[in-house]
Amino acid sequence: MSVPQQRIGGLVAHARRLAGVAKDACLRLIGRYAPGQRQAPEAPEPIDYGPPAQIPDGRRVYAVGDVHGRADLLAALLKQLQADALVGEYKGQPILIFLGDYVDRGLQSREVIDLLMGELVSPFETYFLKGNHEAAMLQFLREPSAGPRWAEYGGAETLASYGVRTPRSRVAGEEWAAASADLARVLPAEHLRFLSRLQVSVRLGDYLFVHAGVRPGVGIDQQTEYDLLWIRDDFLNDNRPLGVTVVHGHTPATRPYKDARRVGLDTGAYISGRLTAARFEHDSIEFLSTGAALESKAATGT
Repeated sequence: MSVPQQRIGGLVAHARRLAGVAKDACLRLIGRYAPGQRQAPEAPEPIDYGPPAQIPDGRRVYAVGDVHGRADLLAALLKQLQADALVGEYKGQPILIFLGDYVDRGLQSREVIDLLMGELVSPFETYFLKGNHEAAMLQFLREPSAGPRWAEYGGAETLASYGVRTPRSRVAGEEWAAASADLARVLPAEHLRFLSRLQVSVRLGDYLFVHAGVRPGVGIDQQTEYDLLWIRDDFLNDNRPLGVTVVHGHTPATRPYKDARRVGLDTGAYISGRLTAARFEHDSIEFLSTGAALESKAATGT
């Protein structure tokens, strides 16, 4: 049976109406983005981060990223910083801040701590911050059950640097307890004092120096130690003003990073061969590095 002509006409009219609606929608979409058609969506208002951050007047400050058991790189960088500190004019002793993660991953953790307490840092006024890896090492000394997890992300190399054998099994509780006791026995008293006295942050002028970052939306004076040592994406992916410029390590990148909110100095020394420092004077930041030649500019953002 044939379809009534009237019904066919109705279907055709309906199809034309649908085609017209689709055409209008396409034109509206094109008009949003095509020049000369319609006004493009307004860009978000730029965020006002205020004037550039500044170090206290007349001072010079250096900050060093994550060392991770690379005493060889640390010694080389400290010699560079000593030479750099002889150039230019500034008030008082140059300040040197280490951002944490001295141990783990590299095989020279013990030697790193020796260097941090030695003559190569004596020309500087020094501040040593705690990283999440130092926190994990101290936890293992208190709680041997934390050993398997610590060993997985670099603790095994630290144990080796102190001559302590890492248990093969994750579930060998007695072996982990013995390894913790062995580390406590061979760990020099001055190393334990150094690790136990690490600070979690230093504020100088408009800069806050921490290991990992800060939690956006929380006052600087209300930050938790856990966030200062462990935070990552919630800090890195936010763009709200923080009231300070945060200088941090913890998240490795191929080159240092800077913008109005943060300065990142972890360049993955243990695997890249590049240990990075920053020099802060007035409102300027310059980078120094070991290993392969550092890019003339850091990665930047807005």
